[in-house]
Amino acid sequence: MTPHQLLRITCVAEAATGVVAIAMPGLVVHVLLGMQISGDAALLARAFGIALLSLAVAAWPTVEASPRCGGFIGMLLYNGAIAMYLGYVGAQGIAAGMLLWPAVLLHAAVAALQIYQWAGSR
Repeated sequence: MTPHQLLRITCVAEAATGVVAIAMPGLVVHVLLGMQISGDAALLARAFGIALLSLAVAAWPTVEASPRCGGFIGMLLYNGAIAMYLGYVGAQGIAAGMLLWPAVLLHAAVAALQIYQWAGSR
């Protein structure tokens, strides 16, 4: 898989997650963290959705993406950081939705693949 293809796939996945978080914040929080939300928490979940959608649009590869481009590095930072944060949340028993650990593994795998591509481009 090329860096361009990987970046495009991650952008589509994050944009889709962002749209669902905007439209149905309670669903996203429930399946990811196993929590019920309302009020202020729903506002924050929607803001997270807007941020994810914005990240996906900003990182979208318009030309052949390189592991050195800003969008690739931004998505690498996001995938690595969210994998670590969600892993921490799960390991500490703070939250545990049915998609928490699959999300941790998926983001960690994508980050590892991106690091591999980044290291190979040196």
